[in-house]
Amino acid sequence: MSTAQTTTETTLPVGLWKTDPIHSSLEFSVKHMVVGTFRSRLPDFEATLTVNDDGSALLEGVGRVASVVTPDPNLTAHLQSPDFFDAERYPEVRFRSTEIARRGDAITVTGDLTLKGHTGRIELNGSIFGPVVGLGDAERIGTDLTGTFDRTQYGLNWNAPLPKGGFAVGDEVTISAHLEFVRA
Repeated sequence: MSTAQTTTETTLPVGLWKTDPIHSSLEFSVKHMVVGTFRSRLPDFEATLTVNDDGSALLEGVGRVASVVTPDPNLTAHLQSPDFFDAERYPEVRFRSTEIARRGDAITVTGDLTLKGHTGRIELNGSIFGPVVGLGDAERIGTDLTGTFDRTQYGLNWNAPLPKGGFAVGDEVTISAHLEFVRA
């Protein structure tokens, strides 16, 4: 009688991987008026994943703050103002990993987020898929990553108290990155 063995892939596929901008997205959300969740996205960004032969890996990304999209032009302008992102003085948001750990389809990426002149450590958790060979014979991998940070630690301090308690904007921001990489 044979015993089936299960192996868990813990390595990332070696090479340089660049995001496919059409099939990748970077979104953020925050509590609004205590009861709702405000969602927005940063469509102008790029990321690279570099995996070396020794298994070490680096995920880097940069996004242009001026590309923040909301359903309302006044709100978009407020987010780009000094009250929030201050797009004129700080036109980019950056991420650079310090550690990437994979266990099967699960992945944890720890790294430094730089936003509005402040850098802090965050952890992103999620899944990794592939590699697969897609249409046009391009080799692809994908990740869905989510993490949180306190916006006030990055100088995004604007808020307004509500008449019966609470604040207009929550402090905890959730980042969701859905990245489809193509081997470069």
